[in-house]
Amino acid sequence: MNFIGDELSKYLVDHTSQPSVILNEIATYTAANCELPQMLTGPVEGQFLKTLVRITGAKRILEIGLFTGYSALAMAEGLPGNGQLDSCELEQKHIDIAKNFFEKSPHGKKISIYQGPALETLIEKLEGRTYDLIFLDADKENYPAYFEQVFHKLRAGGLLIVDNVLWSGAVLSPKTEADKGIVKFNKLLQNDGRFENVMLSIRDGISLAIKK
Repeated sequence: MNFIGDELSKYLVDHTSQPSVILNEIATYTAANCELPQMLTGPVEGQFLKTLVRITGAKRILEIGLFTGYSALAMAEGLPGNGQLDSCELEQKHIDIAKNFFEKSPHGKKISIYQGPALETLIEKLEGRTYDLIFLDADKENYPAYFEQVFHKLRAGGLLIVDNVLWSGAVLSPKTEADKGIVKFNKLLQNDGRFENVMLSIRDGISLAIKK
């Protein structure tokens, strides 16, 4: 969801560096063929993620929630040649779509995909790994469960990026389990002295948090 009108949204897109050809192809394919295409990161947030990767100098990234691969590839484009992005995704159909596009990009080789429930992947397959930057954009009801896993996998001084923290405004009157999961996560992050954080009204809300 955008909290500004269509005209201003278009103005933002028109005044943001344009996505690569492959990113545009992912967006077009997702809109035409996938359920819930609004889950796609999109050009402004994608460029924002890519910019954050470059600003932080991140070399190792963890993404929780791949969908069709837009955000992963946007961040991979910001990584140096020896950078690595590990992405967790439950749905095989999304992985197949993403891999097809990654194979067309010179940056796709930087991305490794782990299929299965993300919590299991974090505990069983990615145990002991640490990252410079973590992007959380998975099942919202499990956001609180990801919290400690994310903390232990992020290096000191690393950046946590959390998507959908405003959840179309549902955080003000939570009803569903997804609503309540995001509200609980937001409170955990706000009250945890191990992070310094800021919440931004970009698209559906993004929180940035630096691990102290």
